[in-house]
Amino acid sequence: MSGAPRPTQLDYHRRAKVLEVQFDDGESYRLPAEYLRVFSPSAEVKGHGPGQEVLQVGKEAVTIERIEPVGHYAVRLHFDDGHNSGLYTWRVLRTLGERQEENWRSYLSRLAKSGYTRQS
Repeated sequence: MSGAPRPTQLDYHRRAKVLEVQFDDGESYRLPAEYLRVFSPSAEVKGHGPGQEVLQVGKEAVTIERIEPVGHYAVRLHFDDGHNSGLYTWRVLRTLGERQEENWRSYLSRLAKSGYTRQS
């Protein structure tokens, strides 16, 4: 993974429920806890192959309780709903930041198609 941007700072803003990630190339992203939870890189969310994704609902109020470093390449986010099985590598965090708008629109569309109404 040499040459790939690496985070220089991770700050979780509890009141806003937002993880701020700054990378060594100057890019930074503000990633809401709900967004990080519903796009967890875990098998519980992604499944074990294409088409096996599990739509996450009811995560509007989720918060991050703890951020655990995993080596020099990732963090494990511990959410207050008990979820903590996804490893957020630097590449995953970067991709989630870069694709946040399109991912979120797609998620909201999938929620609407499922008949679920978000509690804002």
